[in-house]
Amino acid sequence: MKSYILLFLIAILTQSCSDLVADINNDPNNLTQSAYQNILTGAQVGSILFQTGENARRACIFAGQYTGINRQHLGFNEYSVTPGDFNSLWNDGFVDALRNAKVTEETAITDGAGAITIGITQVLQAQAFGTLASLYGDIPFDEAVDINFSDPMFENQMAVYSKIQALLDKAISNLQQGSGRPATGSDIYFDGNPQAWIQNAYTLKARFYMHVKDYPKAYAAAQNGINSLNNSMNGPHGTAAEDSNLNYQFFAVEVRQSDLVVSSFMSGLINPTSSTYRGNSKTNEIGRNNFYFTTNALGVQPNTSNGFAAQTAPAALVTYQENLLILAEAGFRTNGFANGLTHLNNFRAFMNSGGYLRNANAANILYEAYTASDFNSGGIENPDNISADNALLREILEERYVTLFGQIEVFNDTRRTETESAVRVPITPNNGSVLPQRFIYPQSEIDRNSNIPNPIPDFFDKTQINQ
Repeated sequence: MKSYILLFLIAILTQSCSDLVADINNDPNNLTQSAYQNILTGAQVGSILFQTGENARRACIFAGQYTGINRQHLGFNEYSVTPGDFNSLWNDGFVDALRNAKVTEETAITDGAGAITIGITQVLQAQAFGTLASLYGDIPFDEAVDINFSDPMFENQMAVYSKIQALLDKAISNLQQGSGRPATGSDIYFDGNPQAWIQNAYTLKARFYMHVKDYPKAYAAAQNGINSLNNSMNGPHGTAAEDSNLNYQFFAVEVRQSDLVVSSFMSGLINPTSSTYRGNSKTNEIGRNNFYFTTNALGVQPNTSNGFAAQTAPAALVTYQENLLILAEAGFRTNGFANGLTHLNNFRAFMNSGGYLRNANAANILYEAYTASDFNSGGIENPDNISADNALLREILEERYVTLFGQIEVFNDTRRTETESAVRVPITPNNGSVLPQRFIYPQSEIDRNSNIPNPIPDFFDKTQINQ
């Protein structure tokens, strides 16, 4: 991430990316003060740590994309988790991402930085809050990371989502003011471009409406969302050790390939030699398979050479491809088959031109437009003769599962659609008969916050939005 991670680690967190799975018990109320532009950079790097590091890998184990085969990841794969296992993950969200975003806003207001800068900090806060609420359920919001509240109150998950939407509305209003861009270089995503930030705010609104199954509002928000690959929010990475892609650091530098592999279910979907390959006469997934994966003696691994987990590969946070697929799913659920198919084909046209596959050979890419007949009984997308509506929705959900590989959103999708047996991505429990339903509250919070929910929910207890 250029020199930003190193700056952030020294000035803000004094923590290395390799410590992502360590047991960190930083106090989110012990706020760090600095110039707003430095904290803004730090908050964005903190968001990358939170959204694309161990939180994402853990979520993808629980969503069936990774398989833990050794040490603590074997335990996670078998659903053997304790509150202590989530100390550092809670810290990643509330300290690294949220605290610094909130302090950036406060400092920017004090420094008179202007509306666009304040709007950016509000988008970052909403992004962190939404991910935390999706993973844990009830969380602190009004009193979160506020030095005046040593034991912040936990708020109802649905109420938190409503407040997140209001925060994003406020952010959009500020971003539309047209003045007050942050100092050049301090915004490592868009260098203060308000239009890119507005689009990302709308895609986040759509994402969080998807979480709560408010599909009409998700569809409406996504229509104002990210409209080009260049406006996707990606975490930048570089060639210095501290700047490398976090999956590169995990799999290539820390050599944790013996701990974690890509699941056979996930890899089989896009491997043309697999019996579960999703390709057909209109779809060639060889290019995507080569972008995502490579194989060694331990199994299928993320591509750390020139693909998904390469050293300088940008890390997906909020993307054009996600917005396209929100339009497809929410459009189908809101407006019916024809609308969903149109948006799915818009996504496929994007992929047919290379899409987000940075290393793809055109000869290995094919995403031809589907027709309605492809989803009829016996069609190439309906060999098992379910209804055409179900066949289309199943394809959209599977496309989301593949496209969002390695991201926290896949865990949100598998829980959100778990009861839709005809169309959901058919992951099965690694152990027992029940799929994981949440991240559990960390021991650090249980020990020091008297307002922790009581009784404390279990790993298999559904959060409110998925009940």
